[in-house]
Amino acid sequence: MGQPVRDYLLTLCVTAAVTYLLTGPVRKFAIAIGAMPAIRARDVHREPTPRLGGIAMFGGLCAGLIVAAHLHNLDWVFQLSTEPRALLSGAALIWLIGVLDDKFEIDALIKLGGQMIAAAVMVIQGLTILWLPIPGVGTVALTQWQGTLLTVALVVITINAVNFVDGLDGLAAGMVCIAAAAFFLYTYRLWYGHMIEAAAPATLFTVILMGMCLGFLPHNMHPARIFMGDSGSMLIGLVLAAGAISVTGRVDPDTMKLFAGSEREATHAMLPVFIPLLLPLTIIAIPAADLLLAIVRRTWNGQSPFAADRGHLHHRLLEIGHSHSRSVLIMYFWSALIAFGAVGYSVHSTSLWIVLVIVGMSTIGLVLLLVPRFTPRAPYWAERFVPPRYRRHRGKGGTPGAEPSSEAEAQQGPLEAPMGRKGPESQERTPVVVGVSGVNGATAIGPRSRFSDRDKAESAR
Repeated sequence: MGQPVRDYLLTLCVTAAVTYLLTGPVRKFAIAIGAMPAIRARDVHREPTPRLGGIAMFGGLCAGLIVAAHLHNLDWVFQLSTEPRALLSGAALIWLIGVLDDKFEIDALIKLGGQMIAAAVMVIQGLTILWLPIPGVGTVALTQWQGTLLTVALVVITINAVNFVDGLDGLAAGMVCIAAAAFFLYTYRLWYGHMIEAAAPATLFTVILMGMCLGFLPHNMHPARIFMGDSGSMLIGLVLAAGAISVTGRVDPDTMKLFAGSEREATHAMLPVFIPLLLPLTIIAIPAADLLLAIVRRTWNGQSPFAADRGHLHHRLLEIGHSHSRSVLIMYFWSALIAFGAVGYSVHSTSLWIVLVIVGMSTIGLVLLLVPRFTPRAPYWAERFVPPRYRRHRGKGGTPGAEPSSEAEAQQGPLEAPMGRKGPESQERTPVVVGVSGVNGATAIGPRSRFSDRDKAESAR
């Protein structure tokens, strides 16, 4: 049992290391070729930031697959299954489309067509949904066309759901990493806990996805030095969808051998297990909810569903007073609560304590939302060990707790900094013009720079 864990850990570390090391050169390359749009009034970030971070993430994906193919406990996955090759083919296609879009901003319909073609390529090579467990009926086998259409729809929805939340530094990579971690716990339990070989490819995909996100996050946390762009957001969305597809519809309930009785009774008992994986809408519920709300909001206002606006969930968090970093952490919290709560419920669906923990954590999350301007302060003796924004006011001479040296300084308070010297406190508290980021805040199939004159006038106020 320990040896497979070490192999997975090695694969994760190699993927993360390659992604991390490639991101620096990719950033210089993006600046050199001009993949670095100018700042507009609608943008959240304050400085022109290069994109094309997906190039480094794709390099990490390739490195992870190569390492796994040479490990004793993982190489048989490549010999007995075509799914790793299907994932690499679809990922290469969607990554190429994303790179072209990051540089030239290709048309929305071309991106949508590219997403469908990438999903179709995976279907042709065997990465598709074969059957579905339906409550009250049992396991229903799908025809080839039904499986293909459902797989393509799942891939397109997941890609755009992930891309919809890619509007703040480190948000999309962190949320996908949380979802991948939850997926890994579930698929690893299926493979090594119940000896179901069909879950092996999905387990490998989730480990590699975690490595891609962890390797890119140090460069993408606020303030970001590089954005992943569509080349990265569409790539991690496709890998996340591939993991869900690999498990959903490919694990026969009878192979679990956990439940006595008919297949219908087994399906009923396994319903909490299959629902989180039937569609990734529960694992990535936050981006999926944002996607649905955006479509309804734009359609209700008479706009195109792919038209950029300023109503995303992370933008609303900024509007009510949360800082950039706090908004990202709140989104992390809700993603982890939903993802790990769903996985925990699937394992022990009869345990009341899981429901109580989820309710308690939800209450904590609501409290955090209601006090956006609350900043905890560390005690004097611990101030040197915490970030500056958690320290008490420092007066003249830098003494903790000292009184302000002048009346002007007292009126200025800790929220302002001298011109040209913006410290962490001022960066956290400076009001931000909320809008869709010109680099990573649009939909995966929508244009970034085609905004109406009315929106530009409103953002310039």
